[in-house]
Amino acid sequence: MNSKLETVNWGIIGCGDVTEVKSGPAFQKTEHSKLVAVMRRNKEKAADYARRHGVPKWYHSADDLINDPEVNAIYIATPPDTHASYAIQAMRAGKPVYVEKPMAMNYSECRKMIHVSKETGMPLFVAYYRRTLPAFLKVKELVESGAIGIPLSVSVTLIKSAAEKGKDPEEHNWRVNPEVAGGGHFFDLASHQLDFLDFVFGPVNEVHGIAYNQAGYYEAEDTVTGTFAFENGVAGTGLWCFVADESAEKDDIEIIGTQGKINLPCFIHGDLRLTTAKGAINFSFQNPENISHNLVKNVVSSLRGEEECVSTAETAARTNAVLDEMVKEYYKNKDFLQKSTNHKGSCRLD
Repeated sequence: MNSKLETVNWGIIGCGDVTEVKSGPAFQKTEHSKLVAVMRRNKEKAADYARRHGVPKWYHSADDLINDPEVNAIYIATPPDTHASYAIQAMRAGKPVYVEKPMAMNYSECRKMIHVSKETGMPLFVAYYRRTLPAFLKVKELVESGAIGIPLSVSVTLIKSAAEKGKDPEEHNWRVNPEVAGGGHFFDLASHQLDFLDFVFGPVNEVHGIAYNQAGYYEAEDTVTGTFAFENGVAGTGLWCFVADESAEKDDIEIIGTQGKINLPCFIHGDLRLTTAKGAINFSFQNPENISHNLVKNVVSSLRGEEECVSTAETAARTNAVLDEMVKEYYKNKDFLQKSTNHKGSCRLD
């Protein structure tokens, strides 16, 4: 980006549920940041959002919002199937982009987005806001300070019951439609966990996964197991299941070191627990009212040239690569999901 922005005038493409509390208000609460326009294909819903949130302009065409001269940065909060196309269009129009996670449908699309970002000089950020939340920052601090000695392994467990059980497929959320989401709930939720581990340990250099559909409620994978290793030598395992009984639900990230361990839920707002030979200590944290507020502030500061952003296209693409690798065998011969041959490919950036 050749020049820094003094005030970031945001336009939102896709002002749906995720923007109501999680993200939308953060653009208005952040210093040197304004939300000046929103877009949704449904005119009535776009106008209603603008009215309720005090946004001066609304559109039902992404083209119109992107080409609004007052808008100088774009937040894309649509489902993943349009992330790449909207981001590329916005960057080619000279607008920096902040896009929801996962970054795109697949790693191949991520690489195209990164190429256009470099070609145009437009910054590209991704909404992995856990990189800025206090509990997750504390985990990184504990690991880096040697609180658990040398980190050896990490295990991720996410077991949830199925909201889709007993429902007609037409009632299902887009998050279990691979043609829209890139995969199932695994892509939507595991992406947060894997991105956080990238934040703590750096890139993954080896990954293997097995994906299944055990309940048959939808066509996407509903259970995934995986093993992965980071470049720094930390070994990882993961279990994700989205069709279990409520009694089996579990949300835990466990990091084991030579002198202790750390446990933290990723989605349930619970305590961080540090266990060493001296005993166990619980840490409690308060998240911002709008959960992505800290990251929005970081993005705005980056666009103003004040600091580097912690969630970039390069880091987010690595997460997409890992997701792809874990489910590639499941999607290899799926007729309902027409993918290019390099959709589910290498987990390494090159």
